[in-house]
Amino acid sequence: MDEQINAAYDRFDDLVRKRLFEIRHLIFDIAGDHDEIGPVTETLKWGEPSYLTEKSKSGTTVRLSNVKDHPDHCGIYVHCQTRLIGEFRDSFGDELEFSGNRAVLIDVNKPLNETLIKMFLHKALTYHLK
Repeated sequence: MDEQINAAYDRFDDLVRKRLFEIRHLIFDIAGDHDEIGPVTETLKWGEPSYLTEKSKSGTTVRLSNVKDHPDHCGIYVHCQTRLIGEFRDSFGDELEFSGNRAVLIDVNKPLNETLIKMFLHKALTYHLK
């Protein structure tokens, strides 16, 4: 991991950082399992770890961060003009938390709903393939 990206993760509280690392690993696992996604570029956007499908252009940017108003949550942020959050809210509004049309919120004190988060990440990483 790049030093600047590592430093960005180090700025998060311990529980948030741990959960964000879990999500980071899911991103790379999903990309590795799906040829249409290709390699994922890890970079910083707004000083926060972000993941792009630069080579394939298959997906929208996924950004990982804390949630300023909720210190016990972290967020998976996507571009606000995508339909991702709306689609997932319609399908899984009882099982996931959302922030506007920007993010899936995750309570770091509860078990990660890995199945739904993997579905969301796959949709984000293949968003432009529709």
